[in-house]
Amino acid sequence: MTDASDPRPGEDGLGERERAVLALERRSWPGPGAKERAVRERLGLSPTRYYQLLNALLDDPRALVHDPVTVNRLRRVRAEKEQRR
Repeated sequence: MTDASDPRPGEDGLGERERAVLALERRSWPGPGAKERAVRERLGLSPTRYYQLLNALLDDPRALVHDPVTVNRLRRVRAEKEQRR
């Protein structure tokens, strides 16, 4: 496995960090803070930067090709939150 900061794109055009962000989103988390801790430890990102990257990925067609189930689920969640505002 390559380092999560490796910028080289995979077959789908996403870099290793982008694929790692989507992989973290596929998981379920046992309790509060677990996901944020994993973001810091595995990706070396602050939670704020992580969510900025994630939001950009949700609008990236390459992410949809890479993981359509996760991206579509997160798009629905984001749309529901926007509707409540």
